[in-house]
Amino acid sequence: MTHTDQQMMSRAIVLAQRGRYTTAPNPKVGCVIVNNGDIVGEGYHYQAGQPHAEVFALRQAQQRAQGATVYVTLEPCSHYGRTLPCAEALINANVARVVCAMVDPNPAVAGRGIALLQAAGIQVDIGILALQAQALNPGFIKQMTHQMPYVELKLAASLDGRTALANGASKWITGPKARSDVQQFRACAGAILSTSATVIADDPSLNVRWNELDASVQQQYPQSALRQPIRVIIDSQNRLTPEYQLFNLPGETILARTMLGTEAWPDSVQQWQIPTQPNSNQLDLVALLSRLADYGINHIWVEAGARLAGALLQQQLVDSLILYQAPKLMGSDSRGLIDITGLTSMTQTPLLNITDVGLVGDDIRIIATVQNNK
Repeated sequence: MTHTDQQMMSRAIVLAQRGRYTTAPNPKVGCVIVNNGDIVGEGYHYQAGQPHAEVFALRQAQQRAQGATVYVTLEPCSHYGRTLPCAEALINANVARVVCAMVDPNPAVAGRGIALLQAAGIQVDIGILALQAQALNPGFIKQMTHQMPYVELKLAASLDGRTALANGASKWITGPKARSDVQQFRACAGAILSTSATVIADDPSLNVRWNELDASVQQQYPQSALRQPIRVIIDSQNRLTPEYQLFNLPGETILARTMLGTEAWPDSVQQWQIPTQPNSNQLDLVALLSRLADYGINHIWVEAGARLAGALLQQQLVDSLILYQAPKLMGSDSRGLIDITGLTSMTQTPLLNITDVGLVGDDIRIIATVQNNK
């Protein structure tokens, strides 16, 4: 691996990030084409159904792609879908070398694009900045390898770990900068998961509000380009009615219930009957996540109360955690952050690997991965 290889793959990763709010459920992919040391073509995948990153880069490079080196963050596709296979497009362009950060994680197609390129006499190198490329698409990778979505759990608390006063008051714990930051995380997700308890308590929108996004995001993405994540609301006891505002906002909503209700819902709302856990009347979270994966959702952002947060953590269904801590103290009679009970040993406690700590406005933001044993 040369310095140039690292430099150009780094550029491809930066390009791939430009699709972070629009590509789902497709992976984010970036591509750079280099000929005689000069970048002659660049591209990234913007949206499902549109051309892939390699196609945009080849269009820009045109004849200069002949004999060039192509840097791409994910193995070029080899199958016919809504677009021409990228491996075939690269072969037709007579490129000399293809550098892939990682192999396609889909076991049904992994390595096929590479094999096509090699059979055409093109040199293929794999693994440059692989970890950075994998970090682009945790949801896509988990979907392909485990048939389950990647789950991000958002939490907000005071410095003493409290989420609401004893009387239930909780607006606002965190400041406006943190709330804007949450909007950007929401915009990256395929779905926002919450509960009927949260809807009843707060009547939230659970949507992406373009006017609350950072100015740099607004400049890159017009309001019409941002998709609304699907709202998924666990309503095991059929407590919700169509009057709550989230059911009347743009975007799709799924009600996850153990028994279907008879309410007259808008066309944008569908009910799913999800089984209960064995020997319990609680909705089976594994069954729900599995069905969401089958529905094409590979990245879920969770905003809910202590019970769902605790259940997801105890069942080892959370992949990463984003905690905002406000510079406030709310007292011992306030409500706790996570409802986990029955622990008798420190070995039973969920372990976190903190990957980032920083200030967002006046609040602390901690990002951590969860060390699950599954």
